[in-house]
Amino acid sequence: MSFRRDKITKPIFSWARGVLPAMSDTEREALEAGDVWWDADLFTGDPDWSKLLKVPQAALTDEERAFLDGPVDELCAMLDEWKIFWEWRDLPPDVWHFVKHEKFFGMIIPKEFGGLGFSPYAHSEVVRKISTRSIAAAVTVMVPNSLGPGELLMRFGTKEQQQRWLPRLADGRDIPCFGLTSPEAGSDAASMVDTGIICKGIFEDREVVGLRLNWHKRYITLGPVATLLGLAFKAYDPDHLVGDREELGITVALIPTHLPGVEIGHRHLPSMQVFQNGPNRGHDVFIPLDYVIGGKERLGQGWKMLMTALAAGRGISLPSLSAAGAAYAARTTGAYARIREQFGISISKFEGVEEPLARIVATAYQLDAARRLTCAALNAGVHPAVISGIMKLHATDRMRTAIDDAMDIHGGKAVIDGPQNYLGNLHRAVPVGITVEGANILTRNLIVFGQGAIRAHPYLLDEMNALADIDRERGLTAFDKAFWKHVGHSVRTLFRAFGRSWTFGAFAMAPDAGDATPFYRQLSRYSAAFALCADMALLTLGGALKRREMLSARFGDILSELYLLSAALKRWQDEGRQKEDFAALEWCMATGFKTIENRLAEILANLPNRFVAGFLKFLVQPFGARVLGPSDRVVHQCAAIVLEPSAARERLTPDLAHVDDDGGFARLERAFLLVVSTDAIAKRMRAAHIRDWKEAVTKGVITQVEGEQLAAAREAVTKVIEVDDFAPEALSPIYKKSGDVHQFFRNSANRGQRADGTTGFHRRRQPDTISESALGAGAVHAGRSRRAMRTAALGAPAVCG
Repeated sequence: MSFRRDKITKPIFSWARGVLPAMSDTEREALEAGDVWWDADLFTGDPDWSKLLKVPQAALTDEERAFLDGPVDELCAMLDEWKIFWEWRDLPPDVWHFVKHEKFFGMIIPKEFGGLGFSPYAHSEVVRKISTRSIAAAVTVMVPNSLGPGELLMRFGTKEQQQRWLPRLADGRDIPCFGLTSPEAGSDAASMVDTGIICKGIFEDREVVGLRLNWHKRYITLGPVATLLGLAFKAYDPDHLVGDREELGITVALIPTHLPGVEIGHRHLPSMQVFQNGPNRGHDVFIPLDYVIGGKERLGQGWKMLMTALAAGRGISLPSLSAAGAAYAARTTGAYARIREQFGISISKFEGVEEPLARIVATAYQLDAARRLTCAALNAGVHPAVISGIMKLHATDRMRTAIDDAMDIHGGKAVIDGPQNYLGNLHRAVPVGITVEGANILTRNLIVFGQGAIRAHPYLLDEMNALADIDRERGLTAFDKAFWKHVGHSVRTLFRAFGRSWTFGAFAMAPDAGDATPFYRQLSRYSAAFALCADMALLTLGGALKRREMLSARFGDILSELYLLSAALKRWQDEGRQKEDFAALEWCMATGFKTIENRLAEILANLPNRFVAGFLKFLVQPFGARVLGPSDRVVHQCAAIVLEPSAARERLTPDLAHVDDDGGFARLERAFLLVVSTDAIAKRMRAAHIRDWKEAVTKGVITQVEGEQLAAAREAVTKVIEVDDFAPEALSPIYKKSGDVHQFFRNSANRGQRADGTTGFHRRRQPDTISESALGAGAVHAGRSRRAMRTAALGAPAVCG
């Protein structure tokens, strides 16, 4: 052993220490945050499927189910998204009171502190249901239960801090927010310039050692109404009041927003969404050291604390909202496609509609499968950092595709805004989810594989720690042990990947899973190919791989697909292998396999070491990328899941916020059921070439009762396909003083007429209100040309000098 270490390993160790890039403290803390889970199995190249299938399903307790069926349904009934967005631009006071009183802000806070003590899955289910009724309400509820003061206090707070603040957060006496993003530091939060200087000061009439804070934050959800601000800043101790170090690092503290120097209350409008979001500033705000979360012992540990909390939070809130959005799109779009006719037939019969509809259905199936699996891990106390990144990235990105597809199928129905438009605001909200909690571009290119390759790889982190050990001899011993295990692993993976690729996975390990068994074999095959290619890329590129972002992104895409497809298989197994759902599973698998094969081909085409690339292509992709995606048969069957009332449709879209009102969603549900129930009647009329039901009754084709049922269905469809329109004065204040809009335009044109007959352009004043800026259609006073005013009336901004 010593001969191997001293004669073979030592030169490799010395070379590797020389080429290993330095790792900053923030990078190391981010890597060490959270746990590895199923992602580690996928990285081995030989996943143990029995381990996955043994994971207990996430489930609600009786108390959690009662909350979902009680207060959550009550809240949904109180919400009118159109009024929230268009009229109030906020949740109404009775809703704010209700969510505080029913402890929606304290779902994750333990009962001993007055909270509800719900599981991560219950938190997810609540957010999911509210999301299908109101984005503003969902965001308002999910943020205090995700990354913020509550989560950080529970994990890192002192007992005194927990006893003081958690009960106030649980019952809504304090509304929390968390300030992380600065104008100078977005995705690169470690570069923030917000500071906290340790000094002595007066707090509550006594001199104490504390922090004098100066900061500027933005994009802070709940910030404008928060009473307790969690703040991230860089702490400094120039007078060495707490230790020998001057630069202590990123720290998090609690700031009551009533303190002198805090500037808070202004609002942003993120993609015209009206949940409370805004900037805040602090100028020479003084707090005592015991306001640092965890006390002075936690000074400088804020980044690790934040990364640990984010490892859980990113796996719940936005994936829940995204899964809800996809399920909502599937239910509404399937119903609309079924009832809407063009050229005398339902548009659901058009293959051009079936293709995006199938994509929506399969996306809804897969996202909810991944949400449930991730929540199962969280329920078990695992905080999977890499998987949370995968979930945030792909849930929001795939929701975007699903909502875009839904908009395309609905056409003008979803484009024209108004109380009856049940999709428009969800479409506008999509960019918010894409951007927050780590922008998707950054997450895809740097985090999923960049963090996953180190954390989830069976030996790489041990090797890196050994190389960085300041005790060279101890590091060499640890490196020798990890390195040769890595070599053995790589050799086994090489032969495994070679055999499975050349036999198309025919003999790969798989559980007995009925019709889904071949899918497990293919995932085992792709896992081996991924593990081998990742090892060779790390060997040939070393630390330079993290700078090859496009390569890293492709590896991350494969790892993501492996996880998401595993989740879909797990769901199908857990739900009893429902044959009616198999088309959705097939669609997911075919599309995922196509992505994996294409990404492998792209990696092999772009690896700088062309000899290694050619060798890998011979081993893992000798016949090229062959999977073409789902067949037409699968597309037909997948789309059909949401075109009829069925158990499969209900499994796909459970627990949506069905409110018995006259809103657009409720109208659609009623029309869908009526159209399906009268389908046989309509077919008899079409066979007789009769469109008028009264004529059909007269000729004995249908009965009077059947005719009346058909008339009711047609009336319901008419109400659904209607779109809202408004009087001009309802949209813009410039029309309110004129009883006749046409006279208004004539007067405007006359006022804009010059003596020489030409039209003068006038400088536009700044709007005084949100209504003018957001809804005034670009025209806020009468002194302009007829052309500019007509442009404004059509909803486009008028061009002014």
